[in-house]
Amino acid sequence: LKTLFCYFQLCPLGIYFLWLKKQPSGQATYSIPEEMSKGSLVGNIAHDLGLDVKRLKSGRARIYTEDKAEYIELNTDRGLLVVKERIDRETLCGQTTPCALHLQITLEDPIEFYSVNVEINDINDNVPTFKKEEMKFRISESAVIGAKFVLERAMDLDVGVNGLQSYSLKPTDNFVLKLNSQQDGSKKVEMVLQKQLDREAQDHIALTLTASDGGEPQLSGTMRVEISVLDVNDNAPVFTQEVYKVTVMETAPIGTILSTVRAVDADEGSNGKVAYSITNTLDDVPNLFQVGEKSGVVSLIGNLDYEKTPRYEIHVQAGDDGGLTDSCKIIVEVTDTNDNKPSINVMSKTKSVTENSKPGTVVTIINVQDTDAGENGNVECSIEENMPFLIKATSKKFYSLVTDSELDREIASNYNITLTCSDKGVPSLSSSVTLTLEISDVNDNTPVFERSSYEAYIIENNTPGVSIFTVKATDADWNQNARVSYILEDSSINGVPVSSYVSVSADSGVIHAVRSFDYEQIKDFQFIVKAQDGGSPPLSSNVTVKILIQDQNDNPPQVLYPVQTGGSMVAEMVPRSADVGYLVTKVVAVDVDSGQNAWLSYKLQKATDRALFEVGLQNGEIRTIRQVTDKDAVKQRLTVIVEDNGQPSRSATVIVNVAVADSFPEVLSEFTDFPHDKEYNDNLTFYLVLALAVVSFLFITCLVVIISVKIYRWRQSRILYHSTTVIVNVAVADSFPEVLSEFTDFPHDKEYNDNLTFYLVLALAVVSFLFITCLVVIISVKIYRWRQSRILYHSSLPVIPYYPPRYSDTLGTGTLPHVYNYEVCRTTDSRKSESKLGRAGSQNMLIMDPSSTGTIQRIQNEKNFLDEPDSPIEVRLPS
Repeated sequence: LKTLFCYFQLCPLGIYFLWLKKQPSGQATYSIPEEMSKGSLVGNIAHDLGLDVKRLKSGRARIYTEDKAEYIELNTDRGLLVVKERIDRETLCGQTTPCALHLQITLEDPIEFYSVNVEINDINDNVPTFKKEEMKFRISESAVIGAKFVLERAMDLDVGVNGLQSYSLKPTDNFVLKLNSQQDGSKKVEMVLQKQLDREAQDHIALTLTASDGGEPQLSGTMRVEISVLDVNDNAPVFTQEVYKVTVMETAPIGTILSTVRAVDADEGSNGKVAYSITNTLDDVPNLFQVGEKSGVVSLIGNLDYEKTPRYEIHVQAGDDGGLTDSCKIIVEVTDTNDNKPSINVMSKTKSVTENSKPGTVVTIINVQDTDAGENGNVECSIEENMPFLIKATSKKFYSLVTDSELDREIASNYNITLTCSDKGVPSLSSSVTLTLEISDVNDNTPVFERSSYEAYIIENNTPGVSIFTVKATDADWNQNARVSYILEDSSINGVPVSSYVSVSADSGVIHAVRSFDYEQIKDFQFIVKAQDGGSPPLSSNVTVKILIQDQNDNPPQVLYPVQTGGSMVAEMVPRSADVGYLVTKVVAVDVDSGQNAWLSYKLQKATDRALFEVGLQNGEIRTIRQVTDKDAVKQRLTVIVEDNGQPSRSATVIVNVAVADSFPEVLSEFTDFPHDKEYNDNLTFYLVLALAVVSFLFITCLVVIISVKIYRWRQSRILYHSTTVIVNVAVADSFPEVLSEFTDFPHDKEYNDNLTFYLVLALAVVSFLFITCLVVIISVKIYRWRQSRILYHSSLPVIPYYPPRYSDTLGTGTLPHVYNYEVCRTTDSRKSESKLGRAGSQNMLIMDPSSTGTIQRIQNEKNFLDEPDSPIEVRLPS
């Protein structure tokens, strides 16, 4: 790439070229003139390096310079290198050629770096100058032809063709100019006498020394040379050595004597006295060294720095009073000492790296410099041990920090990496820098529940929505990857979705009851809760949760035997000859609760004669506690209360009718009262009276309303008649009898009376209809209910299927020689079930007819009983 650039300010007529040299991949070189204005184009770096401009932006491209001077900047929007600050080649490089800026362009994500060299070309912007405006010589007229006089050299900060190229001395009558090349490339300027001086002819000579460079246009500087012609000094000083060599440590203190020079002058007197001086003008030698004017001792008056200048040349001149001079050179070699620590510069740094990064991933690129020489500048870098990172040297001064093994954020979420760089000097110097690296999380951990499974308890009859307990899962990842959500897995319990039983809070893991539980319906159930993190893709784990329903005492005991019905009464027969402990019957009850809520106890609450019977606390057996006497009433009514052991306890009562008699007539006389039928009749009478009262009230109300409305309307019509309308009856007749016959009809009053009668009859008919309808409905309902109760009563089927217990004599007294065995069968519809009584243990059974006759008959065999579907309830008798 060749770019034409015209530099108008410093070179109005000059044309400069910018050259891009082809370099290996990853490196570019440009050439620009110095003193370019700010913003001037250096080169299209994006094109030359083959980079997309978007890559410069996404990679946050930036320029790094070793000397930290920011002369060039990168325009990432256009991919151009432009001048940031005006560049003075002389300030930047001095006399060093070529002069170049060494830049590194770094990119991130992924990390890349490129080397860019920008050569700074000199322009002729400096005029050759002399340190002195004039030089004075005192030359004896006896000076021989060929005598040499050293002139001061001019100084031109430019280099190359723009630097100092030639000298001229005018006029040339007596002296000519001679230039001698030096080892360092400079020229020694000497004035050589070519014509004998004649003080008497000319005691003062003025010459002009002109120094010119090779630039376009050519620039030059002058110095006056004033020569005083002296009388006869024909011997010049002569140094014993032309070159002196000295080696000195850069840490040598001020005042250190480096060498002693000596010049000999064969003249005597003042012409033989030699004075020494340093003639360097283009460097810092006069500021660092001095020579004794009379002694010739060369000593150090400044601080040396090997890294700045490793070698000095001191030009010493010896002159006598006659103006004759000689010169010598002292070469000072500065020895390096390890006085500089390595400098660590972080060129590109990654703030974070993902934990799943592969080994060898570049984390940071650093540049390490040590300005010392040799082993003192040989640097090695290292990091702490037991870290998953490795420092690798990519070039002489560049190092890369890379991952050395797998990373795990859950073990270490960040690293403070201390990088130490040490040189090999004695003693060794080192520098260190601490790099902080965050490890970015990757969703590589599944949520873990605190337990492998959960069990929780809840008391039945709970309030819907109550919280049962909480499941908890943790995720070792970070931030969104560790955010756990709880999900209820789809499943069913007895065919019902589990979501109808419980719900789980997605954020907190709190499990709530959706419904009220019934221990008698379900005692426990289990389901699965999934914990899922917020990663992408998400990870999850499951846990089994078992809910145990705890029983609550919410069901009272249910009496299974004796069956309590309202259609007839069942009486247990106790002979008057019964002994103490005679087993009358047994109260059987159950409680659908569990545990202590289902533990039942039986107590005798009321009794006709409390001294005759007792109830077993645990078994519910009713026994006599004394001998039955003739004075005991035939009809004994016992009220037994059954209680469970819950808190609070629930209870049920059962009435047991006991007949104390030895014969049937005695029993018949006591059990002819049927409270059920009496109660039924009383209820029916109550409802009939209530219906009659309601219908009568409605009839009277309707009657009053109709009469009131009719009277109101008639009154309004009468008022309207008297106020607005007048009916005039005119009789056209010859006699009063004819008039009387015509005026006996009054249609208005007649019409009114007819309407009133119609409404009264209609109201009476409606009310009568309502009365009769209510009466029929009430009688029908009551008859239906009575009929149903009779059907249910004769079916001998309780709501809960129950097989009455088999009675036997538990005390062995022999009072109950027979065992009552019942087998009951029924259909699905209990109201329409047919009962079959099989294998009755005894044929001595009393049937009490609940009809008005109140007769009792003995059933001789079970066939007669089964043949009658409406047979009354039985009364058992001992055999």
